[in-house]
Amino acid sequence: MTDLEYQDRAEALLRAIELNCDRINEDTDADIDNQRVGGMITLTFANRSQIVINLQKPLQEVWMAARAGGFHYKHDGRAWQDTKGNGEFFENLSRYASEQSGQALRFSS
Repeated sequence: MTDLEYQDRAEALLRAIELNCDRINEDTDADIDNQRVGGMITLTFANRSQIVINLQKPLQEVWMAARAGGFHYKHDGRAWQDTKGNGEFFENLSRYASEQSGQALRFSS
């Protein structure tokens, strides 16, 4: 993947996260505060726990830090997949956000 392709896909991922947070905040009482600074988004939940997603441009990866741990994702041509084979980014974000918020939340691309 070229650097431009990475940047386009990574930007689409960050924008999807922002849109999902807006939808979740409208449809539920999860109250996710999402703050974006450049290539990093911090999701803060009502219990003050956080999930941080940031771009790693030199590696063409997206990193996510949650209570469950730290995870690295690479785009496989279809989706962002965990580099250790532990699933797709949005499925994992949904699981970790649900765990940290205490309610079922669904993120999608």
